[in-house]
Amino acid sequence: MKPRKIREGVFWMGAVDWERRLFDALIPLPDGTSYNAYLVQGSEKTALLDTVDPSKAEELLEQLKNMPRIDYIIAHHAEQDHSGSLPLVLRKYPEARVLATAKGVGMLRDHLLIPGERFQAVEDGQALSLGGKTLRFLHTPWVHWPETMSSYLVEEKTLFSCDFFGSHLATTDLYADEARVYEPAKRYFAEIMMPFRAQIQKNLEKVEALELSLIAPSHGPVYAKPEFILSAYKDWVSSEPRNQVIVPYISMHGSLQAMVNRLVGALVDRGVQAEPYDLSVTDIGKLATAMVDAATVVFGTPAVLGGAHPHVVSAAYLADALRPKALFATLIGSYGWGAKLAEQVQGLVSHLKVEFLPPVLCRGFPREEDFKALEVLAEAIAQKHRERNLS
Repeated sequence: MKPRKIREGVFWMGAVDWERRLFDALIPLPDGTSYNAYLVQGSEKTALLDTVDPSKAEELLEQLKNMPRIDYIIAHHAEQDHSGSLPLVLRKYPEARVLATAKGVGMLRDHLLIPGERFQAVEDGQALSLGGKTLRFLHTPWVHWPETMSSYLVEEKTLFSCDFFGSHLATTDLYADEARVYEPAKRYFAEIMMPFRAQIQKNLEKVEALELSLIAPSHGPVYAKPEFILSAYKDWVSSEPRNQVIVPYISMHGSLQAMVNRLVGALVDRGVQAEPYDLSVTDIGKLATAMVDAATVVFGTPAVLGGAHPHVVSAAYLADALRPKALFATLIGSYGWGAKLAEQVQGLVSHLKVEFLPPVLCRGFPREEDFKALEVLAEAIAQKHRERNLS
């Protein structure tokens, strides 16, 4: 890819990673991703905003081949998909200074072993004049690391937001197609941002105080209509969930499948949206996305050596780590000779601020009384949702 002009003196410079299917050796990338760097040229100075993943360093260097001088490299975030090519860029431009938050300076030195004299820490609200173009730095901690910041190009009303408002989406579209980017952006929020909802709300207030014509994140396309992604984020970080239940489960011999089918049907009959997620095949990113809005999480597991199935343990650990805004949780389970399934799963989600409803457990394949207990559970969930006026 060649540099792409966004505004006069402002260019997208990065790489589209069409083939990447796993991030951090954990997060599935069904739509690939991009690593966005940006170049801002003033009449006196030039700044490169972020770099790219080391696997795409040559693509960035090729785009920089006709750029004789860079004065500043703005490192919004120390994670290697944005900073990993920094040593190579510094080698090409020995006069360049790296600007980051104070915490960012320390983390970049630790991760990339860059000498300390190459850095300059910047304060929240500090301005940098490039000559006719002014960058103002906004500290935006915990989106999604503690050292992160954004840059606001005053004259062009453009926010370079790094991971904030990003999406893992490989595309040649420079600007966001709202219908296409919504789900990847929501998935990105769920997987990366959701644990920090309270901090994100504070950072949203700082961003909303700006006059914006563009938001340019470091993953995915640029938002030419900033209100689209700002409105989506306000919805995702809001305190109230939807009238939705998700059921992450495993069925080894059909017992749990029968229980899940009955519970989902009973919830739908009561006006509750319910979606089962078979953990033997479910993409964890899709499950995380479903957690953004769900009011209730029902884990379903057979007993495996007296405990929950490992896939369900993993799903419970994921929910506890992501800390969605769910209000209620419970468990349905099947066992052969005894188990403490509910106690184990409840312990795994100790960081969730949820009311744990009475579980439904059966020995072997569910009988009529077990199906009746699932109907009772469905009614209890529906009643809880009605009491909260969830829509």
